[in-house]
Amino acid sequence: MTGIISQAFNEKTTLIDEAKQEVKNTYLADDRPWVIGYSGGKDSTVVVQLVFEALRELPSDQLTKKVHVISSDTLVETPLIIQSINTTLRRIEDKAIELDLPIETHKVKPMVDQSFWVNIIGKGYPSPNQQFRWCTDRLKIDPANQFIKDKVNAFGEVIMVLGVRESESATRANVIKSHSVEGKVLMRHSTLTNAYVYAPIRQFDLDEVWNYLLNFESPWGDDNYELHRLYKESGSGECPLVVDKTVKESAGSCGNSRFGCWVCTVVNEDKALSGFIDSGHDWMKPLLDFRNWLASIRDDRTRRMKYRMNGQVYFRPMQIKEIDGKDYVIVPKKGSRKKDLIPLERFEIIEKSDLKQYLNKNNIDLSSSDDPMVLIKDEKQNLCRLGLGAFTLEARKEILQRLLEVQRDLTHPFDDEYDLIKEEELKEIRKLWFNDGDFEDSLPKIYWDVFGEDLNWEKDERLIFDQDELHQLEMMCQEEGIDFKLVKKLLLIEKDYTGYKVRRGLMDQLSSALQQDYLHL
Repeated sequence: MTGIISQAFNEKTTLIDEAKQEVKNTYLADDRPWVIGYSGGKDSTVVVQLVFEALRELPSDQLTKKVHVISSDTLVETPLIIQSINTTLRRIEDKAIELDLPIETHKVKPMVDQSFWVNIIGKGYPSPNQQFRWCTDRLKIDPANQFIKDKVNAFGEVIMVLGVRESESATRANVIKSHSVEGKVLMRHSTLTNAYVYAPIRQFDLDEVWNYLLNFESPWGDDNYELHRLYKESGSGECPLVVDKTVKESAGSCGNSRFGCWVCTVVNEDKALSGFIDSGHDWMKPLLDFRNWLASIRDDRTRRMKYRMNGQVYFRPMQIKEIDGKDYVIVPKKGSRKKDLIPLERFEIIEKSDLKQYLNKNNIDLSSSDDPMVLIKDEKQNLCRLGLGAFTLEARKEILQRLLEVQRDLTHPFDDEYDLIKEEELKEIRKLWFNDGDFEDSLPKIYWDVFGEDLNWEKDERLIFDQDELHQLEMMCQEEGIDFKLVKKLLLIEKDYTGYKVRRGLMDQLSSALQQDYLHL
């Protein structure tokens, strides 16, 4: 029995020694800087630890190039995980300084105008799902890629060091092999020019990952048994730091992971938060409740505009099915929305050419919660419903108010300064709402109603209307049959060009506003 254990340990040690030797050889092969993607999960932890130990064993005169450890903070990370990542990054850098290793740590974040809440609450993007997973590019890929591009610009070429493994899945194995060149350690990055990928643990299986972590102490003082406990409790995986749009789908959603976003709506059930709550972290239950509510309203037609952000109106053909001699319109299951059958007789059927007249007659505003029970007959005689666009402004206000209420009542046991939404995001959202016609400047009032205090709001006096003036303007538009939203849009365009001697582009913007599809049905 002792011989079997000894043999297993020797095989494990040999694997690690071989991996470290390959890391050393690859590091010394050229002067291209390394960028290691670190997510806080098991695979990326193995990679950082292997590189750290390999560099520590090299003579100091051979440590001639930088190794950058980057971690993605989407600003909506699961609270305990981002706290753990912050602690680890600090420990790695402190230990590297102590040992005089050329290792630096960085956190990459989305630009404020691309953050999760700015996209949803500010611009009205529907929350992400499998068909419209806009979050990965904006929150993870683009910030990481920008960091890599900056290094490419400075050094000519860069090597990405990633914790990807062929045994993770058949899809991942195929992706890795498709980018590999036989006999070469490095793979060319599929989308970033002058960037290469090195996967030092590509041949590791899951047991080998955990054997290494649990038998070799973290050189910077982390507890790898604590990491193992997180996985054991949750029964879920890690959310990788994705830096390649072509492998985004193989990376999968992070909603089933301990290391994903707490507000992930791509999956039907968020196992990340549920795992923490089941493990005794009850203080996170309000986050799960909010996430579930946000997912539930995604396809609520009363909370969505009936045209796209660019003003385009589109039509979705509906399936009609006869059941027991009665015709029904089938509303398919989508996300958390259940399949529904609506009697055809409840709809008014009109020709596409009559839609504008119908909307005017019934005083229906396609940018509001109005959801007319009407089917439009298109050129092919299909019966269609109006397609959905962004969240309405009222829905965005509702989402913000609920989010702020959760933030107000949430007690993070380890971080008194923890915020669900940042002050700079609120200020960006306020600007976007104003540009969408919120001349009432609603956001400061919502914030005051929730917290009973103000932030340091910027003032723009160039286009401020009080409630009476707005009401008069709206009444005049109704009397003249002019779209009120269009008038506000034109005023905003004119405001943006105020004070300029040369107003190049003004007429193009005015023309674009006047040609929005919903104005010309």
